Amino acid sequence: TGLEFDILVALMRRAGRVVPRSALLSEAGRHEIVGERTVDVHIAHLREKLSDSTIAIETVWGMGYKLIES
Repeated sequence: TGLEFDILVALMRRAGRVVPRSALLSEAGRHEIVGERTVDVHIAHLREKLSDSTIAIETVWGMGYKLIES
């Protein structure tokens, strides 16, 4: 989806660094009112789509997500 792509781009721009959920929404250009948990759902979808890739999305509990090379 468009939001998944925007989240992936935001993570790629800050690869290896933790990106909070709120920053992912902001960097994805989403100004509509959505919950931060929405990011979790899209991250789950991205993980499925990236399962055969050399990159992965790691959860940093209480902080956010980061893109890593596996």
